[in-house]
Amino acid sequence: MDIVSTSLLAQVQLLSKEKTMAHFAKLDENNIVLAVHVVNNEVITIDGVESEQAGIDFLSDLHGHPTWKQCSYNASFRKNYPGYGWTYDADRDAFIPLKPFPSWVLNEDTCQWEAPIPKPEGIYAWNEEDQTWIEATI
Repeated sequence: MDIVSTSLLAQVQLLSKEKTMAHFAKLDENNIVLAVHVVNNEVITIDGVESEQAGIDFLSDLHGHPTWKQCSYNASFRKNYPGYGWTYDADRDAFIPLKPFPSWVLNEDTCQWEAPIPKPEGIYAWNEEDQTWIEATI
């Protein structure tokens, strides 16, 4: 299964740079992101107004899958652009990435996971066992 998939129609439309696209996350029964599909804005615009439901209806008819949520490539709504395995949290109306380490906590404002101590400047990797940042050697 592709991490990010698009319909044949969307792939053809991507070739035309003047087309504006909308993105929709395909969700399973637990609101886990299975894929992100791209739809031409012309498909979801009704009387000059963008309609999330029109995109959901289009994708449901095209793929036979009922559960979709519009997402933003530049994260202008729903906090984050989702990836495979992320969760859509309806209470927060946000896409939340996979938790990278058990000690990390969710930042409620950004819906991103954060280490229990801030990362220093530079290139560092998190050491979960010691709960510290380790400077990367290049």
